[in-house]
Amino acid sequence: MATQEHVSETLRKAVAGNRVSHAYLFCGPRGVGKTTLARVLAMALNCPNRDETGEPCGACDSCDRIWGGQTALDVVEIDAASNRGVEDARELRERAMYAPSEDGRYKVYIVDEAHMLTREAWNALLKILEEPPSRVIFVFATTEPQKIQQAAAPILSRCQRFDFRRFGVSDIVRRLGGVLEGEDTEASEEALRILARKADGGMRDALSLLDQVLALTGGSVDPASVRRVLGLVEEERYLELLQIIAERRHADVFTFVGELVDEGYDLVEFYHGLLDTLRMLLRLRLDPDTELDLPEGSKRDLAQHAEVFEPGDLVRMLASAAELEGQGSLRRSVNPRILIEMLLLRMSYMDRTVQLEELLGALGGAPPAGGVAGGTDEGSKPTTDRSESVATGTDAAPPTRAVSVASDEAGPGPLRPERASAPARSGAEAWKRWLDDGTGVPVGFAAFLRSSTVEDRGDGGISISPLPGPGAERLRDPDVQEAIRQGLAEHLGRTPDLHIGAASEAPPGTSRVTESEVREDTLRALFREEPRLRRAVEELDLELMD
Repeated sequence: MATQEHVSETLRKAVAGNRVSHAYLFCGPRGVGKTTLARVLAMALNCPNRDETGEPCGACDSCDRIWGGQTALDVVEIDAASNRGVEDARELRERAMYAPSEDGRYKVYIVDEAHMLTREAWNALLKILEEPPSRVIFVFATTEPQKIQQAAAPILSRCQRFDFRRFGVSDIVRRLGGVLEGEDTEASEEALRILARKADGGMRDALSLLDQVLALTGGSVDPASVRRVLGLVEEERYLELLQIIAERRHADVFTFVGELVDEGYDLVEFYHGLLDTLRMLLRLRLDPDTELDLPEGSKRDLAQHAEVFEPGDLVRMLASAAELEGQGSLRRSVNPRILIEMLLLRMSYMDRTVQLEELLGALGGAPPAGGVAGGTDEGSKPTTDRSESVATGTDAAPPTRAVSVASDEAGPGPLRPERASAPARSGAEAWKRWLDDGTGVPVGFAAFLRSSTVEDRGDGGISISPLPGPGAERLRDPDVQEAIRQGLAEHLGRTPDLHIGAASEAPPGTSRVTESEVREDTLRALFREEPRLRRAVEELDLELMD
């Protein structure tokens, strides 16, 4: 078994070099060869015709009896699921004290489902594992080594542990093909791959499923018969479902699930097939050239449907489907149909991911490469488009900032806010004009500034008394104060001195800053940086998220 070569090769060399341990722990999923390899080890230890590499002959009487599971004095297989108590362990310990039936042989005890042994049974075996009799070998096979760790941690340090791997699809297909060749039966590659994927890495499960298909069909192994025996949903049905989800035909979800039930499909099997389909769609969307265990035609059809969805959509769909299995609610439910329908409806209603650059481009087209018309000189460097900045990850300046710089160099441009005809008569009036104008107001800060109290001082300065909260601390930031001075200078005709007073409670009749006001202020700032975004928000009813 090439998949378990890391185990078989180690044991072969241990037998050939006479360095066999007194206890082994074989761990791994069901049907991957743990008990089989334990028998091979027993054969190699007791085969009189063993070669120099440690390989048993497989033809002598000893090998035949061990491999066939027949009665053998020196090889004993024990099912720990039905012999799990302390009395059973004591009996095993007493039997192990007897010598092998012949000189040069080994007594091998194969304990299957070892995790079923009780803590007391492990304690009874601990002494014999610490001081094992000569030429006695224990092989413990388990699918859940963590239970042994919890029940009898000292046992693990007295065993050589080998972890068995799942078989790959190609290995299982190769083995099934060899079995069918011995039976003089033909099968299509697609049918064998369906069986291999269903076996989920277990060779024993794959052979059992193949035997089941052969019994039903009388010797014909084709994809249709395999799907009928296993109750699998055809790939065409999943493609039909993807079309329903992509076209948002919500009502057709109920019709689709109803047809599956009427045709006798197991909804749990359909659900597992849906998980596999979404996973393959995501892989193809991320890497169209990825290798999948699918016929070329099926891969091509899936790749075409994958192009309909963005990777983010497929990730969210797969996460939503996997959550149902993670909760375990599908198998516990007496009516899984409702859960499947709700899952598919959530997918059909799920919002689609759209790149901001594509959205803005579709609404108004890309802006000129040189920035806003009239905002730059002939020799000035073209400003970088904001959408290009998002796509490339560069630290490009926002468009409004680029326009402002260009206007300072080349005079007022068409998009620069017009200054009032006359300077403001007071600091409070200039304060209101500046906030209404919005130019240079720190993002997300306008609503807080409006709630502050502004008064003129006798020395020509302006006093600002904010409300208590995080905004009051931000108001003391030198950069924020400089932005306020520059903004007020536009409407006062001079640059005033600022005096920040202590935070005070809001006067009667004055409302505190609300979260909605902060969101609206932030949106207005975004609209100033990207005017086309306003149309997208209004037409698509978008919401500002944190």
